[in-house]
Amino acid sequence: MQDAAPQTIYLADYQPFGWTIDSVELTFRLFPEATRVLSRIRFAPNPKAPSSGKDFFLHGELLRLISARIDGQEITPVVTPTGLRCAVPSGPFLWEAEVEIAPAANTALEGLYMSNGMYCTQCEAEGFRKITYYPDRPDVMATFKVRIEADLPVLLSNGNPLGQGAGWAEWQDPWPKPAYLFALVAGDLVAHRDSFTTQSGRKVDLAIWVRPGDEDRCAYAMDSLIRSMRWDEEVYGREYDLDIFNIVAVDDFNMGAMENKGLNIFNSKLVLASPETATDDDYARIESVIAHEYFHNWTGNRTTCRDWFQLCLKEGLTVFRDQQFSGDMRSGAVKRIEDVALLRARQFREDQGPLAHPVRPESFVEINNFYTATIYEKGAEIIGMLKTLVGDADYARALDLYFDRHDGEAATIEDWLRVFEDVTGRDLAAFKRWYGQAGTPRLKVAETWEDGTYTLHFEQENPATPGQPHKDAKVIPIAVGLLNPNGDEVVGTTVLEMTQAAQSFRFEGLATKPIPSILRGFSAPVVLQRTTTSAEQAFLLAHDTDLFNRWEAGRALAKSALLAMVQEGAAPAPQWLEALAGLALDPELDPAFRALALRLPGEDELAQALYDAGATPDPDRIQAARREASQALAAKLAPGLPALIAAMSETGAFSADAKAAGRRALKAAALMLQARLDAGQAATAGFASASNMTDQVGALSALLAIGEGQAELQAFEKRWGGNALVMDKWFALQILHAAPERAAELTAELTAHPAFDWKNPNRFRSVLGSLAGNHAGFHRADGAGYRLLADWLLKIDPLNPQTAARMSTAFETWGRYDANRQGHAKAQLDRILAATGLSRDLKEMASRMRGSI
Repeated sequence: MQDAAPQTIYLADYQPFGWTIDSVELTFRLFPEATRVLSRIRFAPNPKAPSSGKDFFLHGELLRLISARIDGQEITPVVTPTGLRCAVPSGPFLWEAEVEIAPAANTALEGLYMSNGMYCTQCEAEGFRKITYYPDRPDVMATFKVRIEADLPVLLSNGNPLGQGAGWAEWQDPWPKPAYLFALVAGDLVAHRDSFTTQSGRKVDLAIWVRPGDEDRCAYAMDSLIRSMRWDEEVYGREYDLDIFNIVAVDDFNMGAMENKGLNIFNSKLVLASPETATDDDYARIESVIAHEYFHNWTGNRTTCRDWFQLCLKEGLTVFRDQQFSGDMRSGAVKRIEDVALLRARQFREDQGPLAHPVRPESFVEINNFYTATIYEKGAEIIGMLKTLVGDADYARALDLYFDRHDGEAATIEDWLRVFEDVTGRDLAAFKRWYGQAGTPRLKVAETWEDGTYTLHFEQENPATPGQPHKDAKVIPIAVGLLNPNGDEVVGTTVLEMTQAAQSFRFEGLATKPIPSILRGFSAPVVLQRTTTSAEQAFLLAHDTDLFNRWEAGRALAKSALLAMVQEGAAPAPQWLEALAGLALDPELDPAFRALALRLPGEDELAQALYDAGATPDPDRIQAARREASQALAAKLAPGLPALIAAMSETGAFSADAKAAGRRALKAAALMLQARLDAGQAATAGFASASNMTDQVGALSALLAIGEGQAELQAFEKRWGGNALVMDKWFALQILHAAPERAAELTAELTAHPAFDWKNPNRFRSVLGSLAGNHAGFHRADGAGYRLLADWLLKIDPLNPQTAARMSTAFETWGRYDANRQGHAKAQLDRILAATGLSRDLKEMASRMRGSI
């Protein structure tokens, strides 16, 4: 929706809706250009609402009202671009309306729209108002009965099927839900079927619906679903509550997936997988997102959020649950490292810039702009800290109480924390600051050693963020272990609970001064600031019993070495190269962990580190330093790389399990280094012999990283040109590995490629998102990267505001760089803001980044 003067919504203004809903009946008569939606809704005054009976307003956008009736009598409501108002009886009444909508013209992919001939919906956050007139807010919950009429073979909606015949189907969801969980799908689809028997003995029919020809790529998604259902019963005691569970794969989708009750709708890239077409990263993501959306059945659907300010209540908790699940299915330590790396790359960046906001915001203009890493990833970290503080047993008891107390309700953060207070007797008022304060705390550490007593002194700093110049101290759980100089652990993992701005903790009776392992498992989302030496970092990399902190030590060594190269022109640090080489070739270590350890800190991460240190980052110097470091690491590992590649190569049938995926990851990391030594000979051979997409992409990436691989790119396109999801990789790899001086021009060339469908969110992200991901290329000194992205944001915004707004965040770090780059970035943000008809989605984001808000 375009809005020249968007209104700000405030948490403090929340009021319950003036009416409750007893039931909803919807009839859909589907036609691409003129779908009719008939609604019958039974309203009753809400005694808890002060506005009951005063102002009856129903949301509605882009609807053509055909008729409206109250208790059978025709009425003429006042219709506006955002909804309608009318007078209503003082008691219960039946509302009936008929509207017309145009799914084929709905390019925003919100509400009911079409994707290559298939009808589908996306109603979170406020898409239902584009389907019919309704109080489109999460605290209004009702049961739904749906009839779909269309000349299509498959007609699906929420809940359990009531009946079907030629050209029609009826569904009923017995569980009250808000409108954002409504779903409808109609099209020519086929099902991959299975079943699951719950712990109480009920059989649940499972189906994954895809386009004909894709059904052979659903097995892993189905396996992930069944494992998720079993895990939720075993770990959280939650059993599925309907007779059927449907998943539908959709090609055109703004999000990853949606947890609609009983009918999850997924971006096809998070369902379809085979060894030939999907990488190990794809498999892991499918497993995680399938679990996430299924877990929402209890943490989001059965108990939802009272208003959109409480979004983290369902998303943070469900992310934490899917992280637990993936850690149990794979390596818990490796999963934790991956989650923290993502948190730092996305959420820390958000927290340190103009888009910083609390996990529970106080206001918003467009709620779609708050589906952020802060809500999801930081929200999950808060759940993890709470679990650490209360312990596993009390966490489990609190969750049981939460489900029992708030089943069928729309809850708040206060409701969530209260169950923990009631179970444990703790006062969580100070802990609640994590929800209300933006920014990433800095945790400064000093130490003293005297007469067998070792003391750690902590001081927390909570930097100012937009709208929050001052912050109170947070409760921070700090997991610590102590090691002797010989590598033995003298104090196992102990959780220190920091509650003050400055606090000290003593360890007595020690024979020698220990080496501390601080923030084990990344027990809190903070930036740890401690003066240390490369020798100590190398020691922890070799000896720490906490695998996360072992990786962290290697990361710190690498970052120190790279920053010295950028700032001082230093050579790659020999101690770092020696330590990393020893780890990489250690056959006792998990290959997945070794692969992660070989991954250098990213260019954006290094730029932020330089900025935090008071320096102005130079993207070109950062890129050159990483390239030089990779070359030096390859030379250090040269004697062992061919044997490592051979040892990690496939020896049998493809397996998607974590062990096999770890071996392929280490092989790809080694191949990337080997390409710098043999001009890509091993990678060329690896590409030709690859029997799966992971190995093929790994070899192609190694070639592109050294400026080779054009013949392989052509072969890849020739083989996979008809597979949209694989071609997304083809587009992305070229741009991500492009030389900075070529990145913008190559991106522009690829937007002219016949396969570039800019209206498809996946394809748009694979091209323009990859430009933003090429750090030196996007932040090129002449501003070409900024200009090209701005061009495309302005082009896509009128059709798909969500995609435009989310992609615009590439500009959020413009303030780090030199005056020349800042000038180019500001010019493009100003150009965006000056455009006529700008969506409120993009306008809010560009304004916040430019500094207008």
